[in-house]
Amino acid sequence: MKPPDTPPEGRPLFDHAEVAVPGAAIGPVVGLFAAGVGVLAGLPVEVTLTLALAMGGPIALLGAGYCVLLARGVFTIGSVAPLALYWLVGFPLVRLFDSYAVAQVVGSDTVLGEPLLSFLALQAMLSFGFTIGFLWLHERIAPRWLLRIRGHNPVAAALVERYMEHADHLNRRRGPQRPRRKSSNTSP
Repeated sequence: MKPPDTPPEGRPLFDHAEVAVPGAAIGPVVGLFAAGVGVLAGLPVEVTLTLALAMGGPIALLGAGYCVLLARGVFTIGSVAPLALYWLVGFPLVRLFDSYAVAQVVGSDTVLGEPLLSFLALQAMLSFGFTIGFLWLHERIAPRWLLRIRGHNPVAAALVERYMEHADHLNRRRGPQRPRRKSSNTSP
């Protein structure tokens, strides 16, 4: 499960950008969610669009960064703690940027309604929940995408190999599988 010592040959920039697609794709999901909340709250269209772009854009960049760091071996597959530290810094900064962007659109001189440290502390606490959601969504999207592109992308192929080793490791830890029992509620 150890990442390769040297990166695979190929088109490094393009190959890494292609591997970053699943993490970047989570940004628009966050943006759509923010827009949905804005619509439900009855916010003006320009504020709703600002929320979507100011949340979705930076999340897409940080999500793509996570994928590249995962491919480079900085993060291990499925590890929560290092990713939680990543989002502990990233998520509050995204929220601060989002608040600033909304204040600019609204024309307000006040960006935050509370002291900066209180705002950052709250966002840092919320970042752990975001980490879990991000990791859950990423682990559903990324393997399928990597399997699709591994034929022409050596970075993806190396990452697929790490995913396979991780799956083997998890299966060995679980031990032998017992056959499933039939449910007593089924009729013959």
